[in-house]
Amino acid sequence: MIAPLSIATQAVVNEQDVVTPFEQNLLVGLVFVIMFGLGAGLTPRDFKLALKRPSGLIIGFLTQFGIMPVLAYVLCLVFLFQLAPEYALPVAVGALLMGAVPAGTTSNMFTYFSKGNLALSVMMTTNSTLWAILMTPLALAIFGNLLFAETSEFQIPLTNIVVTLAILLIPVVLGMLIRRYSANVGAVLELLGGFFGLFFIVFLVLTWVPRNWALLTSTPWQTYVVAIGLGLFGILIAYGISKAIRLHPANARTIALETGIQNGPLAIAIILLTFQGSPDIGLILIVPALYSLFIVLISTVVTIVFRRANTAAEQKIPNLL
Repeated sequence: MIAPLSIATQAVVNEQDVVTPFEQNLLVGLVFVIMFGLGAGLTPRDFKLALKRPSGLIIGFLTQFGIMPVLAYVLCLVFLFQLAPEYALPVAVGALLMGAVPAGTTSNMFTYFSKGNLALSVMMTTNSTLWAILMTPLALAIFGNLLFAETSEFQIPLTNIVVTLAILLIPVVLGMLIRRYSANVGAVLELLGGFFGLFFIVFLVLTWVPRNWALLTSTPWQTYVVAIGLGLFGILIAYGISKAIRLHPANARTIALETGIQNGPLAIAIILLTFQGSPDIGLILIVPALYSLFIVLISTVVTIVFRRANTAAEQKIPNLL
């Protein structure tokens, strides 16, 4: 039985209650720069190493597009669907998308500080980003049909999402080409991409949270569980699997962070470009916005724990990735 919302107006969230027109343009622009920097961080040597040792990429692919979409589906089913359908359904769309997008560049930063395998992290981020044009719509189609089977009028515009992803992959390819022909320019673009990824986090904390305080305090606790649980459980599950199959500890930390840290700016950009004009866009944006905020706090705590690793002892363990 679906429980009613505690506040009736919670089912009505305007787009500008979550993201203003200025913030929309800013975030879409930031995503293009971040994706450009992601591509610019790759060299032919990276691809050669990945082809020689593809195990890490394969494991990362399976955890990224296996664990996260399933986790988003389960969290929506258990928590969001306790709420009224006019609220739960559009919020679930945002949650599913958040679970289906590729890893974010923020994972590279946290991997570095957690004494992980930075080269593996960068390749996993790029690999999942390139695969996203196929795997993100596929995950949305599979789990969207499961969640919304009884609500035929509520459809996810998969074609629009594919087109949006294809457009957003263009700067990745351009960045890769620039790095191929000019290593110096590519290195600068890589730094810019990382800087703007960090700027997005600071932007959320300093401007978005104070302006949306009323929205945050009126959001049901179930929505917070989904937004926070997606990142936290993703990291813990991937780390548990990595340890169970006896991966090198540095690689286990890397795969855990790569799996749980999704590309929040990309998810928000997809929603803004795909659901423009939809009356439900404000609700669809809630989980990606909350996730982008809390994943930084979660990853910081996880990184502090990971940094206690005995790296001297780890050097004696063979690294097969």
